[in-house]
Order: sequence, then C-alpha cells, then structure tokens
Amino acid sequence: MPHKFNADRRDKIPKQKHRVTNWSEYNEGLRRRGDLTVWISEDALALWSAPRRTTRGGQPHYSDLAIEMCLTLGLVFKQRLRQTQGLMRSIARLLGVEIAVPDFSTLSRRGNGLTLRTKPRSKSDKPVQLVVDSTGLKIFGEGD
Repeated sequence: MPHKFNADRRDKIPKQKHRVTNWSEYNEGLRRRGDLTVWISEDALALWSAPRRTTRGGQPHYSDLAIEMCLTLGLVFKQRLRQTQGLMRSIARLLGVEIAVPDFSTLSRRGNGLTLRTKPRSKSDKPVQLVVDSTGLKIFGEGD
C-alpha cells in the first residue's frame, strides 16, 4: 500500500482545539480585520511638499514626512515600491486631495536615509491607528 508507506513522516494537521460557537461574531471579527480608514490632517497636507533648499543642488519635491508616510504604508501592507506608489495614488484620489505622489525611484532613493521603526504585532482586538499630522507619523493602539 503505497499511500501508507510514509504515513508516519507525513505532515499531520492537528484537530481544531476550539470550536466556534458564535459564527456571527466570528465573521464580523474577520470583516473588521480588513477595515481601512484613512485620515490625513490638513497640517500634514500643508507639509507634503518640501521647503525650498537654500544651498546648491536640486530642489526636493516631497518632504521627509511624505516619504516616511508612503514607505510606512508600504511596509504595513507588505508591498513593493511600485505598488506603494499605486496605493498612495488611490488614497489621494479617494480622499479627493490634489497632492503629487512620489514615484518608486524617489521612494527608493530618499528611503535609504530614513529609518522606519517596526512594531511587533499585538494580539489585542483594538484597531491600530497610523496617524499622520504636522508633528510626524505615529502609531497608536498597541499599548501606547
């Protein structure tokens, strides 16, 4: 019997230890995991463009806040830079905001000098809030 030849070495799928008894609450919890609400404050939009440089060289189009926000959203959703650019375009379009979105090469070049802090995933049911305002980028909801 060839199907039983490696039976002791095959991966075993353990039986489920907990039974779901409240399916409506379980389904609603799964739906809430996919909820995305985006707010960008007016001060952050005002700081989206970089201030003019007084020294020699090219003028930057985007502030460090804009680059950090784009890279953080890309990190949160585990996306490559081109996908992050598309995500930011769609967020700007959904919010009805007229801002220029940095392209993937700008994100790559300017992201080398930035350090993004990652937080370990929390097991709480509270939503995580990524807040962007004039003071910078903050993450709330994981014990802060």
